[in-house]
Amino acid sequence: MGLWSKAFAAGYDRFMAASERDTFSPHRKTLLAGAGGDVIEIGGGTGANLALYDGVLASLTVTEPEEPMAKRLQRRADEVRPGTTVVRAPAEDLPFEGESFDVAVSTLVLCTVGDQPRALGELQRVLRPGGRLLFMEHVRSDDEKVARWQDRLMPLHKAFACGCRCNLSTLDGIRAAGFEVTELRHDTIAHAPAYVRPLIVGVAEKPA
Repeated sequence: MGLWSKAFAAGYDRFMAASERDTFSPHRKTLLAGAGGDVIEIGGGTGANLALYDGVLASLTVTEPEEPMAKRLQRRADEVRPGTTVVRAPAEDLPFEGESFDVAVSTLVLCTVGDQPRALGELQRVLRPGGRLLFMEHVRSDDEKVARWQDRLMPLHKAFACGCRCNLSTLDGIRAAGFEVTELRHDTIAHAPAYVRPLIVGVAEKPA
């Protein structure tokens, strides 16, 4: 556990507050309104989604690979959603049996995983047939000039943001993993540098 990981976890909510207020939170509320049944959320971070699950959940399991974040996540879960199962595990290696969940949630996570295709494959594996992936991710820009800046700045950005790679074509990755995208919205992240702003929000289904 590095000092930067601890500092990043401690300061994350404050650093992201303006973007959370003006972009992420409204999308989270709309997206998570569709969650129900047995739900798995990967990369739960500091628990920004926990209070927003307003559907009927049979169970909620949230994973987080980083120890500093996992500790904050557990405290938040105890406060706002007792009964949540918090598991320290990477998205690329989920410790659950196949077809265990009805809904999977990924918000600002698929840019940080070390192996995105493997993580998406794991989500396919643990979802039941007809299960849904609810996602909100910042992604590679459709503007070639911005995309080139994303590529140039990514080594520095990745080091600063604890592994975030916002130049990935995540929508293509979701489709390549076998999901059918049924809802999709494009947006830009308020109060963020231009190269980080492109955002997609949507729903994808595992074939029944």
